[in-house]
Amino acid sequence: MVMQSLAGLPAFLTYFCVSIVASIAYLFIYTRVTAHDEFKLLEQNLPGPAIALGLSLLGFAIPLASAIAHSASVLDCAIWAVIALVIQIVVYFIVRIPVSNFAQRMEQGEIAPAIWLGLASLSAGVLNAACMTY
Repeated sequence: MVMQSLAGLPAFLTYFCVSIVASIAYLFIYTRVTAHDEFKLLEQNLPGPAIALGLSLLGFAIPLASAIAHSASVLDCAIWAVIALVIQIVVYFIVRIPVSNFAQRMEQGEIAPAIWLGLASLSAGVLNAACMTY
């Protein structure tokens, strides 16, 4: 009985490792693309970047979870992870359009732009995940 339960452990570990690597890659790329340095601002104890980055990571993780659940292989999952990453970056640039001085406002600790970015990122991630259920 226990051995049957553990039969899926190699696949679990493979997909879990892929998801961790994909999430680290997401954070690395996303924080290089944005006009502000999230980690520097987090060090300054500004809540806005934490809100925006955390929700954007969740907006990436939800479609990544969908890709894991629906992919035919690890490579298929990785391809969909890249698509999810690209969508989150596109959302970042779209969200900045109606907000003047977005990066400066984030650097000054304003919360409203961070909430707007974070929730838009989360919404895009939910829609992205739903569309991956081919």
